[in-house]
Amino acid sequence: MKRIHLILLIAVILIADQALKIYIKTSYPLNTSHAVAGSWFQLYFVENPGMAYGWKFGGNWGKMALTIFRLCAVVFGTWYLGKLIREKYHRGFIICAGLVYAGAFGNLIDSCFYGLIFDKGMIFDPQIGEYVGYNGLAKFSNHGYASFLHGNVVDMLYFPLIHGRFPTWLPVWGGENFEFFRPIFNIADFAISAGIITILVFQKRFFKHEEKIEHHTVETEALVDDQSQIS
Repeated sequence: MKRIHLILLIAVILIADQALKIYIKTSYPLNTSHAVAGSWFQLYFVENPGMAYGWKFGGNWGKMALTIFRLCAVVFGTWYLGKLIREKYHRGFIICAGLVYAGAFGNLIDSCFYGLIFDKGMIFDPQIGEYVGYNGLAKFSNHGYASFLHGNVVDMLYFPLIHGRFPTWLPVWGGENFEFFRPIFNIADFAISAGIITILVFQKRFFKHEEKIEHHTVETEALVDDQSQIS
């Protein structure tokens, strides 16, 4: 696979991811939704101070650790993608690695810069140990809501396909409401998940090694004459 093709793939994902995030961030009040296709597909604006699909990790310090981890992953990924191309790995594996890289890069942009360029965002309140929301629409500003590495990731893709209630006899969750699919995510999260799942499903094809049959020739320095042929 040519390097330019991989760069174009990553660029398309980043542009689409950031364009949708900026549109949602500046057009929707926090925690509001808009139905796109009935009730099963909605644009639902939430901010995620933690990992993918709304998972959280340890307040401001946890957020900084996750952002630094993303940064290290992107730096390593840049080198690793170059290695995959140079060593001519399977095209499908390179594409999947590019999807994971683009997703990590997309969320890294939010974490590093959104706190600097937007005037509103969720902020961690140490007194209650939780992130608190805000009212109104966010706007671009020279006075951001957080420092470098402390921005929140914007999520908006919501697919509540199935609603129901667990049976009462079920341990722990019996009688509670359930929903599938509950997490709200973004294009970057989807790219990461698609890349990882595809690698797991097609790993035998991606990492198949052709058996090399080595042919050995036997050389001898034995003198061949009439006597040796008779014996």
